[in-house]
Amino acid sequence: MSMPGKLLIGGFFAGLFLTAVSPQADALGRRDEQDEARRAMLDGQIMPFSILKRRADAAMGDATYLGPEFLPNNRYRLKYVKDGQVVWIDVDGRTGDIIGRAR
Repeated sequence: MSMPGKLLIGGFFAGLFLTAVSPQADALGRRDEQDEARRAMLDGQIMPFSILKRRADAAMGDATYLGPEFLPNNRYRLKYVKDGQVVWIDVDGRTGDIIGRAR
């Protein structure tokens, strides 16, 4: 087999490997984030997520909820779509107050 052929096949398998490994690494990071949020809630540091989400939903009106992200300092960033634009809402996990909004 020629050198360019070997490089092409090697590149294909390297890409295949990275595609297979990448979601696993992301899933592990997401799992750590969920574990951290759960520990904080069980320790009484933050309110249950369902209450925080309900408050953010009320503030966002008819926006479509896409998902959460747990941030340092016991905050959540909730992602919504409203009028065709993505909107992030930062919520204080201790008080449930909306502390930031970005488009």
